[in-house]
Amino acid sequence: MESTLPLSAFIICLNEEDYLGNCIDSLRGCRDIVIVDSGSTDGTLALIQSYIDRGWPIRLFSEKWRGYAGQKQFALDLCREDWCFNIDADERFDDALRAALPALLAADDSVVGWRIARRPYLIGYGYTPAHVHERRNLRLIRRGRGRYDLSQRVHEGIRPDGHVKAAPSGSLLHFRPIIMDQQILKENNYSTLKADQLVAAGQGPRRFRLIFNPPMFFLRLYLRNGLWRCGFTGFIEAMTGAVYSFLTEAKIYQRNALRTRPSVDDVDRGAKSGRAEQQP
Repeated sequence: MESTLPLSAFIICLNEEDYLGNCIDSLRGCRDIVIVDSGSTDGTLALIQSYIDRGWPIRLFSEKWRGYAGQKQFALDLCREDWCFNIDADERFDDALRAALPALLAADDSVVGWRIARRPYLIGYGYTPAHVHERRNLRLIRRGRGRYDLSQRVHEGIRPDGHVKAAPSGSLLHFRPIIMDQQILKENNYSTLKADQLVAAGQGPRRFRLIFNPPMFFLRLYLRNGLWRCGFTGFIEAMTGAVYSFLTEAKIYQRNALRTRPSVDDVDRGAKSGRAEQQP
């Protein structure tokens, strides 16, 4: 493989046989590809080995699951190049991002990282248009200039130690089309991780956010991010984000409520007390 970009791409994976190939294909030209597997039992490892056998600059590691942030930090620490790109197994570079990478990597020393847009694949629509994307996240970082916050249980991100800019063009394509039955289970799991993280850090009930965050979440995705351009599929995507927001805030509220007022069946307790008093 011709490796022209001074870039380490790092991926964490578990049973990603159906998605990982397209991700790796989009990384052609990277000098270093770090893949950390946490125990795949499908064809993921054989797929990776097939790329290694064809000369791709992949270094494969096996590591017991450390949590999202811990696993990605482990992978980041293994990178060799001056720039490191965090990419998930179900993501891939679009053509515009590939074309923009040389300029991003040539940034002056005052820039330590780049925030990259991500465009999801919507069932019944396809990838959102280039100007309709999710929030930009820090994905491209100079080696040694940022670390993951290991206290984050979900939606983990790199904490940079310098100036970060938004990439002017290009995006990651996110392809994991799962039906709503499965998507709600995913949002439920992610909201649990987020709520537990915040409560463990001392977060009390956020009544204002419980009421207003879900509709604001929807409006941000649907109007500001432009999902309205994608018809009913965009509406569903924005509503799913609002559901995640509601579940997170509701779980925070209930976890705090259970601390101050544990659930007790007062009616049943009173009935038992009355029966006890009637005993001779």
